Amino acid sequence: MIQNLEDTTTLHNGVKMPWLGIGVFKVEEGPELVHAVKFAIKHGYRSIDTAAIYENEEGVGLAIREGMQESGISREELFITSKVWNSDLGYESTLAAYETSLKKLGLDYLDLYLIHWPVEGKYLEAWRALETLYKEGRVKAIGVSNFQVHHLKELLKTAEIKPMINQVEYHPRLTQKEVQAFCLKNNIQLEAWSPLMQGQLLDHPVLQDIANKYNKSIAQIIIRWDRQNGVITIPKSTKEQRILENATIFDFKLTTEEMAAIDNLNLNLRVGPDPDNFDF
Repeated sequence: MIQNLEDTTTLHNGVKMPWLGIGVFKVEEGPELVHAVKFAIKHGYRSIDTAAIYENEEGVGLAIREGMQESGISREELFITSKVWNSDLGYESTLAAYETSLKKLGLDYLDLYLIHWPVEGKYLEAWRALETLYKEGRVKAIGVSNFQVHHLKELLKTAEIKPMINQVEYHPRLTQKEVQAFCLKNNIQLEAWSPLMQGQLLDHPVLQDIANKYNKSIAQIIIRWDRQNGVITIPKSTKEQRILENATIFDFKLTTEEMAAIDNLNLNLRVGPDPDNFDF
């Protein structure tokens, strides 16, 4: 069982990645973003997840530099993720997009680089670019995001290097059991985005009953459920109290019955786009 915020899982290439991080989806450039990331770093977070399409890589980079200086930690202690956007999928364009993200972040390398969405006809060439970056030592780990089982199967037909991560929408209303089982079988680590369903689960009676038992918030219960399911999680918040609260999940453990009760909330319901039917 994970004991603290610094605990990591080992990806199939030997790279260690924190189980819990902070996401910055929909957080605009500016003081609020910089403060949130710096605050998270100060209080033990080591994993930060951004993306080209979030248009906040420069602010994240500034927060990383200031956070390292103020907290006295090194770049090697952090785990930074970004993602290539759909319009840049392709071999040369993905390589160029990586360089753009590095420049905006002000970093020499990323710990994890992901294909953001499985755009049909484009993601295989983009994956070849990620393999090049990985083989050249430009990035520590590579992976995908929003890939369903059939996307992963198609990718694995030609991939020289298997994805280390598949980051998907994952919460009690969308448990993605088929994707999770496939990733587990193929040693691809599952990672959750939108673990709290953008706040839509924060008044559910089943979750509230469990939260009351442990004197925890519903958000803490869901993040704990993720942890016990072996899923990396990156909840987004810019509020200091929430950032601290989201990390306070190591002093209790859900029972088998409680885990099953949360699993049973699944409705295959998404708050984000369907990877098989999206238009960006």
